[in-house]
This record gives sequence, structure tokens and C-alpha cells, in this order.
Amino acid sequence: MWQDAKSLNASANGIFALVLIVCLAAGVWWVAQRPMFTLRVIRIESLEQTELKHVNTVTLRSGTLGRIKGNFFTANLDTVRLAFESAPWVRRATVRREWPNQLIVAIEEHEALGTWGEDGRLLSVKGDVFTANLAEAEEDHALPEFSGPEGSEKEVLARFGELRGWFAPLKLVPEALSLSSRYAWTVKLDNGMSVALGREQSRTTLKERVDRLTSIYPQLLSRLQNIDTIDMRYPNGLALSSSGLVIPADGQKPAPAARRKPNNLKPIRKHT
Repeated sequence: MWQDAKSLNASANGIFALVLIVCLAAGVWWVAQRPMFTLRVIRIESLEQTELKHVNTVTLRSGTLGRIKGNFFTANLDTVRLAFESAPWVRRATVRREWPNQLIVAIEEHEALGTWGEDGRLLSVKGDVFTANLAEAEEDHALPEFSGPEGSEKEVLARFGELRGWFAPLKLVPEALSLSSRYAWTVKLDNGMSVALGREQSRTTLKERVDRLTSIYPQLLSRLQNIDTIDMRYPNGLALSSSGLVIPADGQKPAPAARRKPNNLKPIRKHT
């Protein structure tokens, strides 16, 4: 009998606990569905406490805000975060709830440094490739052009920064940089000149080639006003093409300038 009563009490307690849990869950669900917890405000702010340039409620309304489901309690914050991070110009987003019916979304924007490849993508100052409105990125100034094998974005970005410093003594600015599939570098400067620097045989190869060009460039410029391309891959020299290099139509070398004949007359001496 004692054993039976003990079992009955345990069963009764278990049933009571189960009913209580169900009632609590139903109560929580009922409260969570109240209209006061419907999401009424989704506030967008900058993650870096700076003004957002490209992201705002208008740009997010059609593609992002419509994908947010649930209310204050039921909205999946990871899903909301991913929805915002898929929007143009958004590099990273964080989402938090604010009582009783708000979501606060903090956004870090991409900052475009230049274009990447030939498909209209952009390269950020942190080496991320992203897709956004190219015209919007070029509102202030034309962007440098970059290209390279997949996964080389950060390497190209770092090399671009070095080249800007290396060419600064010549007052030339790189406006395009490409890394070929064989990892050979070519830089185009803002005067229209393209410089082939080739592959890196050591950590100092490119720097040495640019230094060699820097030392001889003023002499080249004094003789050839318009240099189109320079190939610095030669160990002890260079090759160039120039629209200022004029070759006679008959293919012959220009005739050398006539020399003055020496004066063979003997000097006349005065007799005193």
C-alpha cells in the first residue's frame, strides 16, 4: 500500500508539474503575441559612430526590411543580421532588441577604394570585394582599377599602398594595378604610363626596380616627353615605347649633323 501511495503521489506531482509547464508556456505565448510587442521601429545606426553615407531606411526598405519576420520576442536576430549584411554597402551588422517593440541595427559600411576586375565589383579599403552601385562609388572622384587572381585582394591592396609611396618622389600616382595569373605586377600611373614590374624574385625585387626607374626617369623624360610603357623586368636595363620617338618613314636613321671643317690656313704673323 505504501509503495502504491508513493507511486500515486509521484505520478500526481509529475502530472501537476506538466500541466503547470504547459499553462506557463501558453501564458508566455499569449503574452508574446500581444500587439504591443509587434515590431514598430527598426532603427539603423552606424557601428563606428560615424554618419552612414550609403545605407539608410530608404535603400533598405525593399530588399531587407521586408524579410524580417516575427515580433519583439520571436524575431530571429541571426536571420535579421544576415538580411542586413546581404544589402549593398553593408560590411557587417549587429542586431539587438530594445523594449518593448524595437530592433536596433548597427551597421559598418564598406568604404570603396577602387574597382575589382571587369565585372563591376568594388574593392574596399580593408581588402573586401563587394557589389554596389559603381556610379554611387564614383561620386567624388574616379576610382583606381585593380585586378588579380581570386584570393589576392588583400595582397594587391597592400602593394598599392607601397607603390604610392615609392612613386611619390616622381609626383606620380598609381591609378591601376594588376596582378596576372603568373603573379607578375603591372602598374599604370596617372600620367598614362604603364610600368611592367614583373614577378617578385625576392621581397625587395619590386622596390629595387622602382628605385632604378626613379633614378633614371628624369633623364628619360627630358628626351622623351610621352612615354607609353616601360618594362623594368631586365636586370640591368629597361625597355620602353614612346609616341615621342620618331622614326623616319624610309626606316633609315636620321643623317648626322654636318661637321665644321677645320681651318687649315696658317696664322699670319706681324713683323716689327
